[in-house]
Amino acid sequence: MCAKNITGCTWPGEDELMLKYHDEEWGVPLHDDRKLFEFIVLDGFQAGLSWKTILYKRENFRKAFHDFDVNKIAKYSDKKIESLLQDAGIIRNKLKVAATITNAKAFLAVQKEFGSFDKYIWQFTDHKTIWNDPKQTGQIQARSAESDAMSKDLLKRGFKFVGSTICYAFMQAAGMVNDHLVSCHRYQAIKQIKN
Repeated sequence: MCAKNITGCTWPGEDELMLKYHDEEWGVPLHDDRKLFEFIVLDGFQAGLSWKTILYKRENFRKAFHDFDVNKIAKYSDKKIESLLQDAGIIRNKLKVAATITNAKAFLAVQKEFGSFDKYIWQFTDHKTIWNDPKQTGQIQARSAESDAMSKDLLKRGFKFVGSTICYAFMQAAGMVNDHLVSCHRYQAIKQIKN
């Protein structure tokens, strides 16, 4: 866990759950399809909200959405959708819930075409992490040419809630982009990880 005296990114603040996410997940290259789908769902639900809000509801999302089992979610019935909209543990947004099911179907189509979602999604960064080397938080961008291309292609494939800013947040979470500050203790640690 990030101790308060260790230099790090400023965005987690001093919140324990945010620090844990920053120290263990954010920016680590991710190649597991289930986890990639989880981040697509969570980043979509984050639209207009803070990541902290989503992070604190993450376990509820996992329970509500069958631990992000894409095959099960793609088959959700109207009855299941109704029960999700009554679940106070998640974000009860009808468009975002519907988008999750739409995205599950589109995700399965991508897996079928490419063999895995991982193989498809990492093509947008040429199958390697982009290192932006920010020295201060203000240098971290909200989108990029790569997230623009990813967004355009995902939308073409029927995905919803995948604008360029959401795609960029997804890329940061999945380690496709590393935006840890150069002074952050996680910057060098992630450099040691092979894609």
